[in-house]
Amino acid sequence: MKVSTHAVLLLAGAMVLAGCAGSPGGTPIEPPEPTATKTQEDPMNGELTWQEAKAKAQAMELEIAALIPQDTVVSIDQKTKGVLLSCNKTQHRWKGSTTITVADGTKIESIVKDVEAHYRANGLKVSVDMDIDEKLLVQIDPPAPGENYLVGGGVKPNEIWIDSGSPCFTLPEGIYPGGDF
Repeated sequence: MKVSTHAVLLLAGAMVLAGCAGSPGGTPIEPPEPTATKTQEDPMNGELTWQEAKAKAQAMELEIAALIPQDTVVSIDQKTKGVLLSCNKTQHRWKGSTTITVADGTKIESIVKDVEAHYRANGLKVSVDMDIDEKLLVQIDPPAPGENYLVGGGVKPNEIWIDSGSPCFTLPEGIYPGGDF
């Protein structure tokens, strides 16, 4: 029962985060109810589908992007496709990214520090390091296995990027994990 309760809580969290992303008209996007046809699995097992895991990761990317002062944001480019990486022998996680272009002269390091402070204050595990280019890099680790988010300076000096990893999930039989998802 402990595993089922945990899985149900993960699903509820994914639905909440997917609703936070909203749609262009401002109406929250509600994820569809899982069914045996949609998940190709037993609907009562409470585990996320790859589509739900992807939606959760993308919603969190947009939640992080919303923390950037809106008067500095020029554009937000959320990739529609990502890839699957292994969590373990039987599970995968969806990996994707969002790039935020900010106005020239924006202090990216202070924004990244504000993102760090926000998630620390909300009780998530957060670590700070420097990337290969000596830019501040924040890693946010929610409690779900496999789920993590990296936030830091992008390739260009006026970019902030968010790299996401969804919670782990099991692919249905017959689904090959290679390619774009």
